Amino acid sequence: MLIAGPTASGKSALALELAERSGGVVINADSMQVYADLRVLSARPTPAEEARAPHRLYGHVDGGEEYSVAHWLEDARRALAEVEAQGRLPIFIGGTGLYFKALTQGLSPMPAIPAEVRARVRALSEDAPALHARLAALDPETAARLRPSDTQRLMRALEVFEATGRPLARWQAERAGPPVLPGEEAVRLFLATDRTRLRQRIAERFHAMMDQGALEEARALLARGLPADRTILKAHGVPWFARYLAGEITREEAIEGGILDTRRYAKRQDTWFRHQLEGWSAVPAAEAAAWLRAALG
Repeated sequence: MLIAGPTASGKSALALELAERSGGVVINADSMQVYADLRVLSARPTPAEEARAPHRLYGHVDGGEEYSVAHWLEDARRALAEVEAQGRLPIFIGGTGLYFKALTQGLSPMPAIPAEVRARVRALSEDAPALHARLAALDPETAARLRPSDTQRLMRALEVFEATGRPLARWQAERAGPPVLPGEEAVRLFLATDRTRLRQRIAERFHAMMDQGALEEARALLARGLPADRTILKAHGVPWFARYLAGEITREEAIEGGILDTRRYAKRQDTWFRHQLEGWSAVPAAEAAAWLRAALG
């Protein structure tokens, strides 16, 4: 069972209800909920929710580690084997499209990047638009697929091209071996949401996170002094809280910035899933529970 959708669309509650009803196991497919440092800001299930049904791959990675799609896929492979050996229903749930794509279609073979190449690219002092222009001159195929503001992925594409002389898009077009869980073998549900209501839910949830200790969580994470390129530091709210704690903006501005970033991300998630993954059933969130009961019998 695969459940995907934009952030704040109600995926976790739906997965938990299904796990309780079926005796299934909830398996995380969200790239931020893997981190131990981000229970509140990543909207991970609460301890009380985790006690209601088994959960896997939540909070099992230290924030100082770099955790890739390949790492998650291996963890997912092991979790799936464990759940199936127990005769339980595996319920993959999350909002990271690349995780679902790798799970159901296989992972592209990525080249190893020499340390000196990575260091040289990471040392570039250019801003994101300049990096995008640099990549477009070398690898226009990959540059056309990336947002000019996505510094991390732009650097990754530059690293791959410099190390191999081959566009990242070409590597991504290949597949190494069969998928862990072929899509046609799973029930695939995408939660379709009303955009106005979703924007409201995102704001409500972010304010609730503040009451639950989001700022304190961000403060503790930032106090670790992690390298600036660590993925966890890009979690929604963290860059804005960093500016607030540095005295650059007000608390209210940090909250509004975090909400705005989350809304933009939800829009990108919706677009990505609708165009990148075929064979999924898009069901309105309010009808999803009934749809699942009918689909699973």
